[in-house]
Amino acid sequence: MSGQPYPIGVQGQPWGAAEKAAWRARQRKLRSHADEVVAKIDALRDRFDVEQYGELDYAPDGTYPLLAIRSRGWDDGLPTMLVTGGVHGYETSGVQGALQFVERDAAAYAGRANLLVVPCVSPWAYERINRWNPDALDPNRNFKSGSPARESAALLALVEPLAGRIAMHIDLHETTDSDESEFRPALAARDGKAYDPGTIPDGFYLCADSARPEPAFQQAINDAVAQVTHIAPADPDGTIIGSPVVAPGVIEYDCRALGLCAGMTDARYVTTTEVYPDSPRATPAQCNLAQAAAVVAAIDFALAHH
Repeated sequence: MSGQPYPIGVQGQPWGAAEKAAWRARQRKLRSHADEVVAKIDALRDRFDVEQYGELDYAPDGTYPLLAIRSRGWDDGLPTMLVTGGVHGYETSGVQGALQFVERDAAAYAGRANLLVVPCVSPWAYERINRWNPDALDPNRNFKSGSPARESAALLALVEPLAGRIAMHIDLHETTDSDESEFRPALAARDGKAYDPGTIPDGFYLCADSARPEPAFQQAINDAVAQVTHIAPADPDGTIIGSPVVAPGVIEYDCRALGLCAGMTDARYVTTTEVYPDSPRATPAQCNLAQAAAVVAAIDFALAHH
């Protein structure tokens, strides 16, 4: 293992229940889901329908409502656009960018598209600025049948009745310095593997689904975001986070095989955003704006080509 050993567990041995409990005991509430997310959703209720699609009981930490925002006057004859954020709770702009999109831009699509926006898939992790849920599970590797991650299972159940009717799904994420300082070392320790340090891309990029890459769709999003913040360059070896760059600011994953949120629907147009909030060239406000701009560009492209 490179660097200092992770403070939980024995090097080379996967965690058991005791190590996971020790990890959870280290987590502290650092911000309020009720104040920063629920209150903002409540403020939208006069213009949009708000649905509680589940509740997470994570005693002794409390219970968390799972909230979705829907277009008022839903019309099954219109294409449906799905926006998700906060699958990883520490990725702040995914949550706040989704809320900013609804507040600023969503009304423009009335009568043109059905919008389903889930701003904060993982509220416990949002409060603790963490990647995992309390069971030391990454929700973004558990979008699959019989998911052990309650956040993923609840979102799958919400979306299941819309099977075959979702035209576009954009999942909003960040890549942060803490990926290398905390989350990737924790992952290696949990799985009993060696931690191999990586790089953090400086800028915005997209992860397309290799099963349906739709390069023109990805380019349209990056073109829009480039008006707000910079697009991440490839590393010298032609990769971003170790994956080959297939177009400027675009890599690909097999989303369904990996259990990623972006693989949960049959939508033709699918992407995962990644923005870098720790860049000296970007502010948190820019990151939120970049996420909202990405959503607008994604919906506009899908409507133009649906």
